[in-house]
Amino acid sequence: MGKKEIKTNAMRILDRQNIHYEYETYECKEFTDGIQVADMLGYEHHLVYKTLITAAKTGGYYVFVIPIEEEIDFKKAAKAVGEKSLSMLPLKELTKVSGYVRGGCTAIGMKKQYPTVMQKDAAALPYIYVSGGKVGMQIKLSPKDLKKVSGAEFADVIVRGDGI
Repeated sequence: MGKKEIKTNAMRILDRQNIHYEYETYECKEFTDGIQVADMLGYEHHLVYKTLITAAKTGGYYVFVIPIEEEIDFKKAAKAVGEKSLSMLPLKELTKVSGYVRGGCTAIGMKKQYPTVMQKDAAALPYIYVSGGKVGMQIKLSPKDLKKVSGAEFADVIVRGDGI
């Protein structure tokens, strides 16, 4: 008898929608950022994406999936979702809003389906890595499948050094 597979809510949703993915677990005693995780697992940084949740003054929440080495451009992000301004969701509200903990947050299977935007550069990649829905797990899947399962749109929402 083999060891029982650990399925997260995100993985169950992917399975239900017949979306191909691979996952990898790693030992993690405390929060580590995406760059540390990528280095630990030997992933190329441009293929690893982090999930950020923002809040608008209107009370809406918005999810952004961007490369781990990049910073969200709040002006571009707000424009992409039709808001005047956005700010990061306070960490103390993360689990209440998303159902996930810091380091385990993914755009798949949050408590509610919030408007989601993925950095447009992902559209050209064959696959990306995102959190698997708990600390210590990464999921590898195609950006187009992530877009489908999360209802995401592609847009340019990162800070660019060249002023674009």
